[in-house]
Amino acid sequence: MARHISFDDILEVLNQEVIAKGNGVHARHALNKEFGRGNWRKVKGAVLWRRPEDGTIWIIEAHWFEAHGIGRELPKLVRYLEKE
Repeated sequence: MARHISFDDILEVLNQEVIAKGNGVHARHALNKEFGRGNWRKVKGAVLWRRPEDGTIWIIEAHWFEAHGIGRELPKLVRYLEKE
């Protein structure tokens, strides 16, 4: 069910938790190549998300990568938690 989403549609990050960092981020070589060398972390969190198809607001679980100085990249919807 995972699909890539846009950070433009994320209204607010409600909580976040680091689930991998350093060598634990398996995609770090691709991330370094595409976005630049960084200390990449994989993060998951509950976010308030506006569904672009119909504008409904959902709380979803999302995963993304982030690195200091580069920012957040490649957000992915993992599952719907609740409809607002």
